[in-house]
Amino acid sequence: MNTPAHLILAAAVFARPDKPKVTLGAIAGGFLPDFSLYALVAWSRFIDQNSFSHIFREQYFSQQWQSIFAVDNSFFVWALIIAIGIYLKKHWLWALGGGGFLHLCFDFPLHHDDARQHFWPLTDWVFHSPFSYWDKDHFGGTIEMLEYGLCVVLLVILWRRFKSIFSRSVIAIVATIQILPTILFSWIL
Repeated sequence: MNTPAHLILAAAVFARPDKPKVTLGAIAGGFLPDFSLYALVAWSRFIDQNSFSHIFREQYFSQQWQSIFAVDNSFFVWALIIAIGIYLKKHWLWALGGGGFLHLCFDFPLHHDDARQHFWPLTDWVFHSPFSYWDKDHFGGTIEMLEYGLCVVLLVILWRRFKSIFSRSVIAIVATIQILPTILFSWIL
């Protein structure tokens, strides 16, 4: 799934209008499994001046990058965060772990060539799903439409749940980031 879809999903499941720390925890959890990718790409592109082609054809698949991805994409790491949140009775921490765990639950079946080590540190095994959220050779077009349909439904739920102008502005921005590119590409092509 695309990162904005993960944020929408985590917010729909865990966010609460009367609990801003829980809401922020959920959204952060939805984002954090992708954070290292964004940080590494930004560093490689803007500091080291590498091309996107080099980044996504070589560096992404390097042992160094995959070792980093293994940590923030581990079911065990996110389950531990959930357990700590429950033990400490910190709902925001539980929502953070839940958002991250949910992120992985949707990534696991939707990555083919770019799959990650979701069971680190117990194993470096990688599940190469027959499906991909982006690769047209692995049902990417169909998955993309399902993802956008799910996001529209969840955005409506969030819109109804959150009434403040600020919350609805954030929902509108995330909706635009998630949905507008597909509409524009469909119209242009």
